[in-house]
Amino acid sequence: MGGPSAEREVSLSSGKECAAALRVAGFDVVEIDAGADLVEQLKAAKPDVAFNALHGRWCEDGVVQGVLEWLRIPYTHSGVLASAIAMDKQKTKDVYRTHGLPFVESILATKVEIQADHVMEPPYVVKPFDEGSSVGIYLVHEAANGTPKIAPELPDVMMVETFAPGRELTTAVRGAGAASAESRALTVTDIVVDGWYDYEAKYGAGGSKHILPANIPQDIFDACMDYAVRAHNALGCRGLSRSDFRWDESRGLDGLILLETNTQPGMTPTSLAPEQAAHVGISFPELMTWMVEDASCDR
Repeated sequence: MGGPSAEREVSLSSGKECAAALRVAGFDVVEIDAGADLVEQLKAAKPDVAFNALHGRWCEDGVVQGVLEWLRIPYTHSGVLASAIAMDKQKTKDVYRTHGLPFVESILATKVEIQADHVMEPPYVVKPFDEGSSVGIYLVHEAANGTPKIAPELPDVMMVETFAPGRELTTAVRGAGAASAESRALTVTDIVVDGWYDYEAKYGAGGSKHILPANIPQDIFDACMDYAVRAHNALGCRGLSRSDFRWDESRGLDGLILLETNTQPGMTPTSLAPEQAAHVGISFPELMTWMVEDASCDR
């Protein structure tokens, strides 16, 4: 847990909650804050399984998964390749496109280009193509006179994406990848916020309201469940994943698009994926146990 990414605090919260639930389930748990001495810490702990509660760059992009493969320590969630592809939002869209899944168009551009002039007709969204938790997102409205002023600490190359209006929906998938018939979507959550679903809305007290199951038409509900499983399998995910959607009610099924697939979703009991598991009768300790039992190398 922890680690060096922009999502460190979220990961520490996930790790603490996961460790507590794993102890309730009867496991012996060593909590490791992933730093430069990660390899030494892992060798000292000699774990049977590494439960990966890390988020963000170096943590869910295939990097730490490669370390665990090298050390031959079985681990949870997705493997090196699926983690690397899913963390890169532009490459994820290439996979969506190949498998006939709906998405919105986007381009990669430098901060200099983005700040010099509109590289896309507003409204559009500017965001890192390899971060999560709504870190570093800028919404450029249709009536915007100027371009966004991007924080200097953000990457030199950013994603510029056509703005997709509508409701925030999400669906978690519990499965073992493309070769498994066990992959199944849990349910659909409607995320209700005032304004933009940014970092504060996700993690601040009262920042958002989760309605599950989502009160949406059955065809939209079924499509979310179908698309989430197809995305999970197409990307080669393992363990638990969560796919996020935007739905423009005025366009019906044509208004439903995939935003991204998360291979390391938030793992506190009130996070979206564990909430969905609880809704279908899987307690947090039971979910943790299943993830440990599912762990392996060569994922």
